[in-house]
Amino acid sequence: MAKIGFIGLGNMGGHMANNLLKAGHSLKAFDLSKEALDRAVANGAVAMATAAEAGKDVDVIVSMLPAGKHVRGVYGDAGGVFDNASPGTLIIDSSTIDVQSARDVIAMAAKKGLDMVDAPVSGGVGGAQAGTLTFMVGGSQEAFNKAKPILDLMGKKIFYAGGPGNGQAAKIANNMLLGISMIGTSEAFNLAMALGLDAKTFFDISSVSSGQCWSMTSYCPAPGPLPTSPANNDYKPGFAVDMMLKDLRLAKEAAESVGANTPLGHQSEELYGKLSADGHGGLDFSGIIKMLAGRL
Repeated sequence: MAKIGFIGLGNMGGHMANNLLKAGHSLKAFDLSKEALDRAVANGAVAMATAAEAGKDVDVIVSMLPAGKHVRGVYGDAGGVFDNASPGTLIIDSSTIDVQSARDVIAMAAKKGLDMVDAPVSGGVGGAQAGTLTFMVGGSQEAFNKAKPILDLMGKKIFYAGGPGNGQAAKIANNMLLGISMIGTSEAFNLAMALGLDAKTFFDISSVSSGQCWSMTSYCPAPGPLPTSPANNDYKPGFAVDMMLKDLRLAKEAAESVGANTPLGHQSEELYGKLSADGHGGLDFSGIIKMLAGRL
């Protein structure tokens, strides 16, 4: 069994760490939140006082952090993880961050003799808890091969996306598409209902017609048709507006850096930005149907 250091035990990371513990691995854990750290300890982890200590004398380090600046700091600052990790340590960063930060940090790891991949996830808190996440992994083929057995304990679908940063590229492009499609699906439901169709009738037709998409059939934004969707639980997240907004802003930044034309992605970022600015950042992202209908 591997000795693992886990840095970042929030809504996602806490469940991911727990799945590694359930598989029998030993875990040194760190988080700024005492509550999150206490939960990990209750599940069998050993608490560390700093991220650097969590990354010392372990075989694998896994991190789940808020943004690129945090990943750069935790790993690259003087006295940070890179200065304390043993050569040959495998590092899996599952944060969703900008592509350039991922590439820069992986390059720093290589100079230290460390194997590192960027491995952002899709699947939300439910997927983290159930161990059914999708991982999109960037890095060398060798580093991916080393990381896959660990990722298999936390996820169901593991994709190798290519070189460093490509995991982030896949994640933000996918979530830009998700944001766009959720807005389109919401507009379609609002139009259908305004024209006299009930939501269930429109769902039954569109879900097997050319308008079918994941936002329709797996995460329907209209209450009624899909009992498991947040729409039937007062739009409690799943995947919050502010999380979608973060990914759309990353997509916008990435598009600008390479000159890609993404007008719908840009407009989606503006719409989710308004929803957040109006005080609804904690709402599930499918709740944008209410804003578009004038009900927020």
